[in-house]
Amino acid sequence: MSTVFVRVFKTPGLRKKILFTLGILLLYRLGQNVPVPGVDYRSVTRCVEEGVGNGGLFGLINTFSGGALLELTIFALGITPYITASIILQLLTVVIPRLEALKKEGHAGTAKITQYTRYLTLGLAVLQGAALVAKAQSGGLFPTCQVRAQIVPDTSIFQTSVMVITMTAGTAVVMWLGELITDRGIGNGMSILMFTSLAASFPTNLWGIKKSGKILSGWGEFALVIAVGLCMVCLVVFVEQAQRRIPVQYAKRMIGRRSYGGTSTYIPLKVNQAGVVPVIFASSLLSIPGLIDLGGHSKSGWAQWIATNLARGDQPIHWTLYFLLIVFFAFFYVAISFTPKDVADNMKKHGGFIPGIRAGRPTADYLGYVLNRITWPGALYLGLIALVPTAALVLFNGSNFPFGGTSILIIVSVGLETVKQIESQLQQRNYEGFLSRTP
Repeated sequence: MSTVFVRVFKTPGLRKKILFTLGILLLYRLGQNVPVPGVDYRSVTRCVEEGVGNGGLFGLINTFSGGALLELTIFALGITPYITASIILQLLTVVIPRLEALKKEGHAGTAKITQYTRYLTLGLAVLQGAALVAKAQSGGLFPTCQVRAQIVPDTSIFQTSVMVITMTAGTAVVMWLGELITDRGIGNGMSILMFTSLAASFPTNLWGIKKSGKILSGWGEFALVIAVGLCMVCLVVFVEQAQRRIPVQYAKRMIGRRSYGGTSTYIPLKVNQAGVVPVIFASSLLSIPGLIDLGGHSKSGWAQWIATNLARGDQPIHWTLYFLLIVFFAFFYVAISFTPKDVADNMKKHGGFIPGIRAGRPTADYLGYVLNRITWPGALYLGLIALVPTAALVLFNGSNFPFGGTSILIIVSVGLETVKQIESQLQQRNYEGFLSRTP
């Protein structure tokens, strides 16, 4: 591993990309600490230090923003609107024929879908920014903080508009920074920004667990959390790399005097084919009822039941619904993202077949059967690993457990993908050097 890092920094082009990426990440972290105009920074800091932040959807966005949301900074929304817009466009591609046609047009169609994603991102940023500002003005963002009413002293329409516009502009800047990393950096820009936001909160949360611990002055809980985190990382790496390889053979064909085909390959079906999308969907959907009463002052029976059973993460009803929604969305997302019929038709068109399975409909049925079988352990794995923060919430008396299931999934997945990209660029650089020396 050390040899690879040395080779990376010895390569001028790759070294320049890495330094450029680090500069963008530094700028991104700086924006996550600049408060929005109209916010009393001292009151926000006091409420954040007391650890009484809101959970649910805002808790999820706060995780993805590296803690910037609860501090009401210009990058408070982070890349969450972009993630939501990307998922929505991906789902609509299956439903709307126009988007499906654009997807099949190649680079031009993909660029058009990306443009639609940007527009939808800004729309979602306006909605989420308005909800966040309304929550902060009503005191619902920090329900038990004594100075929650002083967070936004001016509640006029003009000041509210300025805050929402600032957060929306911050989301646009975040999109631009992610695209810069993709174009001029090491690639995978949005995922790297998400990785940075999640990793930035680890030191603070770990130290908070140590300070609130009672075993060996907190070092016992600290060591336990580190051990659990390492076990989770090993589990995630194992499952994320696990796949079912379906062998595929291509018939040998003669076109003129040349022979084509006759090769063997495989279709890799991952155990966790859906990735982290089901967890995001389930968290967002489960927190929608809690957003109906933004102020949190309703005394009706249904509002009290929602606040008691759904808004709180330490309730059995919340655990059960969360787990079931993750399993459901895992199957749902796999069903729309991987179509066995299309794969079977493409294989038949190019003369490919699975040994022992007839081409066409039998191949599609076989792929669907295998996909359903391996999706079950993947869905259960996602549901169980997503409940780790909930169990830690009870175990550590409400402390913010740093190694949450969603955080670990994203960090490990992005880390593995980034390492693969750097290795491929390094390998391509070596190949180019070899070819340039060839007489």
